Amino acid sequence: MNDEYRKTVHLAVYDQLADWQIGHVTAHLRNGQWQPRPGRFDVVTVGLTGAPVTTMGGMTVLPDITLPQLKPSTSAMLVLPGSSWWDQEPEHLAPFGSAAGIFLDAGVPVAAICGATAGLAREGLLDHRDHTSTAPEYLLATGYRGTGRHRDALTVTDDGLITAGPTAHLEFARAVFAELGVYPPRVLDAWYRLHAEHDPDAYYALLEGA
Repeated sequence: MNDEYRKTVHLAVYDQLADWQIGHVTAHLRNGQWQPRPGRFDVVTVGLTGAPVTTMGGMTVLPDITLPQLKPSTSAMLVLPGSSWWDQEPEHLAPFGSAAGIFLDAGVPVAAICGATAGLAREGLLDHRDHTSTAPEYLLATGYRGTGRHRDALTVTDDGLITAGPTAHLEFARAVFAELGVYPPRVLDAWYRLHAEHDPDAYYALLEGA
């Protein structure tokens, strides 16, 4: 595959990462099924250090790169999954919140789900963007000032930032794919109907659109 067409999505990895929240994102980006140009996307994992991390599901992940190596200029998107550490050890994961701000300032999209939205709130990144999260009350504990921009929705995309609640992993994936242009709109709609609504007709729509 010509590197001209290859894009890298960076996935932050840390202990207690919620595996299921990013499963569809990573698998379908890497798999390439239904994409107009399969193999267009790489997923590169980013750790605070090069040490292995253990996900909530007990899987061990060895980061591909460390956070100091992460540059917006080499990335199509930064994805921040949920983790209990966003609440229990917020200072430990704060560097990823700072990185998200650098990405957004550089015009590179960021996608955050569940507890990662609290990390963004602590950085002030939700104060002036429409967003969603677990609940408005959850974010209030961070001291943020964005209550007027909170939306009661499964996912919200605004000014390069995608946010999602903890149970909206399929909607999160759909928003990521839409932002990256992974699928044409008709194919993306069929993808969502197949996986979220279990619509058998959507499979045939995917075949026709592939």
